[in-house]
Amino acid sequence: MIYSMTGYASSTGELNGFTWVWDLRSVNARGLDIRLRLPDGLDGVEDTLRKALKQKIARGNVSVTLRVSHPEDDGQYAVNPERLGQAISHLLAISTEAEMRGLTVTPVSATEIAQLRGVIEVRAADADSRAPLIEALKEQIPTLIEAFMSSRQEEGQALSEIMAGQVDQVETLVEQAEALLDDRSQAQADALRNALARVMDATEGADPDRVAQELALIAVKTDVREELDRLRAHVAVARSHLSAGDPAGRKLDFLMQEFNREANTLCSKAQFNELTRVGLDLKHVIDQMREQVQNVE
Repeated sequence: MIYSMTGYASSTGELNGFTWVWDLRSVNARGLDIRLRLPDGLDGVEDTLRKALKQKIARGNVSVTLRVSHPEDDGQYAVNPERLGQAISHLLAISTEAEMRGLTVTPVSATEIAQLRGVIEVRAADADSRAPLIEALKEQIPTLIEAFMSSRQEEGQALSEIMAGQVDQVETLVEQAEALLDDRSQAQADALRNALARVMDATEGADPDRVAQELALIAVKTDVREELDRLRAHVAVARSHLSAGDPAGRKLDFLMQEFNREANTLCSKAQFNELTRVGLDLKHVIDQMREQVQNVE
């Protein structure tokens, strides 16, 4: 099953006057990057969420936002002296070190300090009143992630169908190239005979057998059957990856490089207009397929 790296899910809840909204989304990335924005005071929720995400997701830039509100929260804000002291100490240390290195640091305003995480906190609800909320949030995490994975799976299925069609196109083009080989061989033979005749007419004392041997070597070097065989093998591997249950994005990305290498070699060896056209069509389809692969987990 192919999963897309792009997905989205949201969920809401309500308990004991608390209301909350989850927002979970992801976009393409080379690896797995999880970014969480959760309110303070929800001990254990972040660890549970991060662990659950890592168990389900292999690649993608994943961001999760949780917004929690309570009617009694309005205006019930207070300064956390410990966090404030730590913030000021760190800022002073940075300023001192910068001055020692000859750098000028822009003064930090009180508003900027207040925006640092943990300096200003909501104290409307004590730890006891938050405990049921924390448990409810933890219990909702699996459902949220399942909805998120369903979104990625749905888009992944669409990607799989598109790429399967593109793999079929590659296979058809390989068959077209093979059908051209006999005509190409005849054209090459005619060209080699003409070349041999020109060489013999223009050169006195040339060994006909040696000249014919050199021209035959040129024909061998331009043979494209190996490239077509490898392209056919790549088609089989691509289909295997598309039907596999494991994340296949990196494997498919590498396979696209191999597809492109063989198509480039085919074009460079073609020396036959119709075969060159097929090679260019191959490169076009492979390029389209590579774009789709960038979305695969």
